[in-house]
Amino acid sequence: MRYLEWQEVQAFIAQMQTQHQFDATRLQQIFENARYVETAIQLVKPAPPGKPKNWKAYRARFVENGRIAAGIAFWDRNLETLNRAENVYGVPAEIIVGLIGVETIYGKNTGSFRALDALTTLAFSYPDIPNREGRMVFFKNELAQLLLWSRETNTDIFSIKASYAGAIGLSQFMPSSLRQFAVDFDADNKIDLKESEADAIGSVANYLAKHGWQKGWPYAFPATLLNQDATSVQLNEVLGRGLKASYTLNELKPLVSTADEQAPKNISYGLIDLQNAEDPTEYWLATENFFAITKYNRSYFYAMSVIDLGKVIALARKKE
Repeated sequence: MRYLEWQEVQAFIAQMQTQHQFDATRLQQIFENARYVETAIQLVKPAPPGKPKNWKAYRARFVENGRIAAGIAFWDRNLETLNRAENVYGVPAEIIVGLIGVETIYGKNTGSFRALDALTTLAFSYPDIPNREGRMVFFKNELAQLLLWSRETNTDIFSIKASYAGAIGLSQFMPSSLRQFAVDFDADNKIDLKESEADAIGSVANYLAKHGWQKGWPYAFPATLLNQDATSVQLNEVLGRGLKASYTLNELKPLVSTADEQAPKNISYGLIDLQNAEDPTEYWLATENFFAITKYNRSYFYAMSVIDLGKVIALARKKE
C-alpha cells in the first residue's frame, strides 16, 4: 500500500502545509514510509451481532489475580507520586491505578505498532461500516496531532509505538490527549508516557480533572428499580440521557431507590444499566466522577471495571 500516491493523502499533506506550516518534503518522506496495518482494520470492525452484553464476563477479564498483583506493586513503588497526584488534581490513587491497570496492565501491553502506521491506516483505509466517515475524520485529526506532537517535541515519528488504534503509553493517550492533557509529572523537562510511570500517573489525573472529576465525591451506588417494567417509557428516558449526571435523588425516587445511606442528596446522578446476558441487569446511580471516567472510554462497563479494579487493589494492599 503506497499511501503517498493516494489523492486523499496528498490533500492531507497540503492541508498540514497550509494550516500548520509543515515542510512538504518532510511529509512526503514520512508518508512514503507509512505502512498499512491489516490488524487495525480487523480490530475496529464491530463484533458480530447476537451475543448479549455480559458485565460479569467483561469485569472478570480485568479484575483478575495477575492484574491485581501488578497493581499492588505499581501502587507501592509509586506511592508518593500517587499521593501527590491526588493532592494536585483531586483524583484518588485507586482510580489512577485502576485505569492504568485496565488500559495496559501497568505498561505490559502498550502496543507494538508504529503510531504513524496505525493512524494512517485508520485515517485513509477505514473499513466500510456505517460510521466510516466520522471515524475517518477522527483518525485524520489524530494523525495531524501526532505529526504536531512529533515536531513540537523533536521526536522521531517512526519511533513512536502505539496500540492498533494509535493510543500511546501506559495511559493509552490518543495524540490529541497527549498534546492537551499529558504532563511532565517527574519534572525532567519531557513528557514520556511510555517509560515514566510518574508522567502517566499525573497525566491520567489531569485528564480526569479536566473532564469533570470532583474531589471527594463518590463514584456510584447500587440501585433497585421500583418499576420492574424494563420497557417503561420513563426508564428508557432516564437511561437515555447519555454520559452525564442529570437527576437529583428526589427526581429519581419514583423510578429507583438506593439502600446506601452514603449517597449524598445534594449532587446529581445518572442511572446506568450493566447488562448480564441471561442474568438480571444491574442498575447503578452514577455520579459525575463515574461519567468523568467514561470520557476516557465511552463505556459503562469500562468505567465500572476501572473503579472495581482500583477498589480491589486498595483492599488487597490493606491486607498485606
